[in-house]
Amino acid sequence: MTHTGTVYLVGAGPGDPELLTLRAARLIESASLIVHDGLVDPAILALASADARLISVAKKRSKHTLPQDQINALLVREARAGRDVIRLKGGDPFVFGRGGEEMEDCHAARVPVQIVPGISAANGAAAASGIPLTHRDSASIVSFVAGQCKGLKDQNWAGLAGKNRTLVIYMGVKTAPQIAEKLMEDGLAPDMPVAIIENAARPEMRVLRGPLAALPQLVEQQQVISPALIVIGDVTARENTAVAQMALEAAA
Repeated sequence: MTHTGTVYLVGAGPGDPELLTLRAARLIESASLIVHDGLVDPAILALASADARLISVAKKRSKHTLPQDQINALLVREARAGRDVIRLKGGDPFVFGRGGEEMEDCHAARVPVQIVPGISAANGAAAASGIPLTHRDSASIVSFVAGQCKGLKDQNWAGLAGKNRTLVIYMGVKTAPQIAEKLMEDGLAPDMPVAIIENAARPEMRVLRGPLAALPQLVEQQQVISPALIVIGDVTARENTAVAQMALEAAA
């Protein structure tokens, strides 16, 4: 009887290999099979053995290498064949990573699953750019939302952004015009400070700032591409963020 392998849902963090957890790094280095998404930095994949089999299931807007149900089936199939599978995801598997869906399908198929959390994209991006998601003078509440989903206009974001609040938007680059319109229609001031963090915690990281009303133009004029997060709130305009950014660049 074939031994059933284990599926490891592993968070790769925001991009910098040095921000991997020790367990994630060990699993990657010893893996014989890695199923990874498109947000995993090549420097992290380079940690894998030359003998490891790497399968990309990268998702792009309107074009997926594999639909999610087929990714789930792939994990189950490989594990049932006796192979341990490292399912490697950018950020954390349980924060907009569909790790919950993959875990549930594995459980339904009686395939063992272990979760290896990673630094989330929001936490990693905020730290790398010197933007505190919470601050006693600026924000005591943080909310995470997905900016790329069906029925975006109908999503209820009331109260998620504004005074003493920070809103972090994943996957919002392509829908920046709708996001800005939606938030202003909900009463958010057009001059609410906004930051876009592109390629967080990587050598090519950019931090772009402006008012909410100019968010679509900022994305278009600066040709922002994914991976990128949008952070909305007064924390993005604090004076110490520029100082922190200069310190990070000097230490790089």
